[in-house]
Amino acid sequence: MKTDKSSGRWLLMAFFMVCSFSNFGKDLQNQSFMQNDSLHFIQLPSGIRLAYNDEGAGETALIFLHGLGSNHKAWRKNTAALSQHFRCLAPDLPGYGASQKGSYAYDMTFFAHTIREFADALHLKKVVLVGHSMGSQIALHCALQDSGRWEKLVLLAPAGFETFTEQERAWFRMVYTPELLKATPPEQIRKNFAINFFHFPEDAEFMIDDRMALRASEDYDPYCRMIPQCVMGMLQEPVYERLKEIKVPVLVVYGENDYLIPNQLLHKGLTTRQVADSGQAQLPDSKLKMMPQAGHFVQWEAAEAVNQEIQDFLK
Repeated sequence: MKTDKSSGRWLLMAFFMVCSFSNFGKDLQNQSFMQNDSLHFIQLPSGIRLAYNDEGAGETALIFLHGLGSNHKAWRKNTAALSQHFRCLAPDLPGYGASQKGSYAYDMTFFAHTIREFADALHLKKVVLVGHSMGSQIALHCALQDSGRWEKLVLLAPAGFETFTEQERAWFRMVYTPELLKATPPEQIRKNFAINFFHFPEDAEFMIDDRMALRASEDYDPYCRMIPQCVMGMLQEPVYERLKEIKVPVLVVYGENDYLIPNQLLHKGLTTRQVADSGQAQLPDSKLKMMPQAGHFVQWEAAEAVNQEIQDFLK
């Protein structure tokens, strides 16, 4: 596998800077979309303090799991609508947003265990996990750890369907480093956000603003150290070969114009539809929906259609 290291690094940055608007510092909590949030906090048995948004009510609770570099704000267009029918809980994963920072494993097992603790601590009975990108891979690990705990899974632009060879994983380790993340200039940050969408919408501009604020804060160094750990956590705990073990019903949604999945540097020629079909075929009880004119951030760009698909799936 031959690649140009310089161009490869920037494309790799774009691939993994999914929804990269982590609201890392407490000073960022009052910016843009956060102004309408009323965050709750809970201390888990593991000692981790999680921040989460809690909207709506109902017998069924939806736990929304954000993607790499993101936080609960990624779900505002979804929880606003779905909270009319369900209780919607959108936590910041450990190390993200207003949740506790620390020297954690930041792998899929760690995150899945944390979400199980979160659901148990809130005494939730009927729980549906809704994940985006890395959050979908976490949801799959939750189901593999304890399939009886969760009612259904909703996977939006899921990571974990695309597979990587050991050589490709080694390449990620070599080029994806905290130093590279920290060195990303502002103009490249904007490009990295744009590639998450089919057409970058005006109402997503706050994501870039938050990212720039984070870049200027003291929390940027720990953020730059954490993100590569999350990347390697996904690569070191692949889920594709275990999809047949998922026993709960699953809804899979991809944007037809997802520029991040598949990775166009490593898997040039492979299409999003091929990745989606391959993964969905492994799931015993699943449905696949491709959203037209939508990119990787499908729950934002096609929010109304995604919300309707979720509501229909949960009937």
